[in-house]
Amino acid sequence: MPTIRGCNIPEDLYYNLDKHVWAKPMDGGVIRVGMTQVAGKLAGGKLTAVTIKAKNIGQEIKAGKSAATVESSKYVGPVPAPATGVLLRANDKLVAEPNLPVSDPYGEGWIVELQPSNWDAEKDNLVTGAAGVAAYQAKLDAENIDC
Repeated sequence: MPTIRGCNIPEDLYYNLDKHVWAKPMDGGVIRVGMTQVAGKLAGGKLTAVTIKAKNIGQEIKAGKSAATVESSKYVGPVPAPATGVLLRANDKLVAEPNLPVSDPYGEGWIVELQPSNWDAEKDNLVTGAAGVAAYQAKLDAENIDC
């Protein structure tokens, strides 16, 4: 996994750089969504709550709209969906361990899973692979962000 300015940025994920969220294609066309290590750093390094409204399960969430809300002692903000899709499930582990998106952002700390409505088109709006890592490095350098 490439490390840039102390931040782990896996090449196999799709990133919305401006929002510091990632998407990972899973079996059945589902995408798993989480926040990057950079997002955890910017949120203050220790989350105290992650909220996904149960009423949203089964509802469509548009790309860029909030799939969840994270809270720390110095930050409250959305985790936007990187693609439009139906919210299938939330990571139940986050109720008991809200800091998982910071301590294990690309593993057990995923936030929601979506059934995307047009992944093939929308993934082109995200960055991935070596080019994605390079784009993330340019963003971190330009904004002087370290993990």
